Amino acid sequence: MRAQSSATAVRPIAVTAPRDPAGLGTLQAGLGVIAFSLTFPSTAWGLESFGPWSLVAVRAVLAAVVAGGCLLALRVPLPPRHRLAGLAVVAAGVVLGFPMLTTLALETSTTAHAAVVVGLLPLTTAVFSALRTGARPSRRFWAAAVAGAAAVIAFTLGQSGGALTVSDGYLFAALLVCAAGYTEGGRLARTMPGWQVIGWALVLCLPLTVPATAVALAFEPVHLTGHGVAGLLWVALGSQFLGLIVWYRGMAAVGIPRASQLQLAQPLLTLVWSALLLGEHFTAAAPLTAVAVLVCIAVTQRS
Repeated sequence: MRAQSSATAVRPIAVTAPRDPAGLGTLQAGLGVIAFSLTFPSTAWGLESFGPWSLVAVRAVLAAVVAGGCLLALRVPLPPRHRLAGLAVVAAGVVLGFPMLTTLALETSTTAHAAVVVGLLPLTTAVFSALRTGARPSRRFWAAAVAGAAAVIAFTLGQSGGALTVSDGYLFAALLVCAAGYTEGGRLARTMPGWQVIGWALVLCLPLTVPATAVALAFEPVHLTGHGVAGLLWVALGSQFLGLIVWYRGMAAVGIPRASQLQLAQPLLTLVWSALLLGEHFTAAAPLTAVAVLVCIAVTQRS
């Protein structure tokens, strides 16, 4: 047999990052960030009516009922077995772990201080993505990501007095589990619709969240208020379901590292919502930090 010619020789396939020429993926990820930025103020509202365990359990059940209804109405088949492990990571990270840990933190922490965890989340998600999916962003990307995270952390710590609290243990644990859930969800969203990723993750948690809801409501007092109900509905339907749908779609379109850096703007948005909804205050350093963060976002998006 003749040796294979150079023209037909097998060549390595170049793996490139997803392209987003129309900007739709970036827009979807940005809408997810806006939805997430309301999570902490909404949780603070929810805690006016519910205990921490009740709030987390009820929000997960409500979101699962809506997601399950959509899955049933559209007759979506059960996910294949090889995707169950990934869905379990999403469930543990973004359905159970992050909401529970941040809700416990917000019992003794302001939303401004809790925003520290969001300031670190984009960088942590990029690291998890590099380890899990083999993504290799450029040095300029990492430099901009670290600079953006540093700017957000400095600002949010300054707003909260720079003191570490007992709640920081909850916040940093939430950071790790959420980054893992984001990374796995973004990876799954490349092979299945993003709404099905979070939908099945929510449904898989029902054997845990339904009994947890019954027990929590039996032991924690409930005092329904307008703020409390509104906060519960937003964290259940806005943050837990709709926000994650567009977020995972955006991550699948533009890549996990790139989409994750849009969250650098989330702590600043959270502070704005906190001022408007909770009456919290921040200094004139906010616009300066916002400009620095926007520059870092622009660099990561072009890297």
